[in-house]
Amino acid sequence: MKPVPSCVLRAAFGTTLALASLVASAQSIVMASTTSTEQSGLFSHLLPAFKAASGIAIKVVALGTGQALDMGRRGDADVVFVHDQVAEEKFVADGFGLQRRAVMYNDFVLIGPKADPLAARGKDIVEALKKIAAANGAFISRGDKSGTHAAELRFWKMAGDAKGNGYKECGCGMGPALNIASSSGAYILADRGTWLNFRNRADLAILVEGDRRLFNQYGVMVVNPARHPQVKQAEAQKFVDWIVSPAGQSAIAAYKIGGEQLFFPNAGP
Repeated sequence: MKPVPSCVLRAAFGTTLALASLVASAQSIVMASTTSTEQSGLFSHLLPAFKAASGIAIKVVALGTGQALDMGRRGDADVVFVHDQVAEEKFVADGFGLQRRAVMYNDFVLIGPKADPLAARGKDIVEALKKIAAANGAFISRGDKSGTHAAELRFWKMAGDAKGNGYKECGCGMGPALNIASSSGAYILADRGTWLNFRNRADLAILVEGDRRLFNQYGVMVVNPARHPQVKQAEAQKFVDWIVSPAGQSAIAAYKIGGEQLFFPNAGP
């Protein structure tokens, strides 16, 4: 038997390396998440660090929390990273997701015109909404079944559910909703992370913050492969394990804008 020429061996070795590189680069998962995590700039900071640690790329589809959970229910995502704990727990209880893990928190803030013509400023979100409703003040709601929208509706319910004639739903993400509020001088509930990264503020400012009811918890779940066999469970679980690990939690804490921390890690069960 004739020996294989070295040039053939080199070519074969090169092909093997190329295929291995192709397989490695093909390691990717889809994450359904919120517009707040995307538009705050957090993922631009986190995901390169995760890829460097794991070799896994993540494609983010940024939606409202309700729509992100729907993506998971359809099996169109491998992992879901959202902020509506009640809805997340139901997602797992209904068999669409594996264990829910707490990841981090920030808070909601009420934004409005600096002059605050309706005297909403203070530390009580419910009283602020009552004043806006009583004056039929302009209020922009995301109206998109997002985690922010769900929280806003809870606060309106506490305030008596009378929203006034100035209440408008845009059916849009946090950034576009803030743009509408900015151009119209309206009040709006926003997550602090997106607000800090928002540049088109015009005459808007934070008017209500510090109310304990404005706490905003984020959770992450792998989509259940028993429901959808195409789910890349191993790769998705690697992301979950990383984001709740000391390395992932430190990366979250390190993300700041103008020296201000946007999200606070609190990994837990």
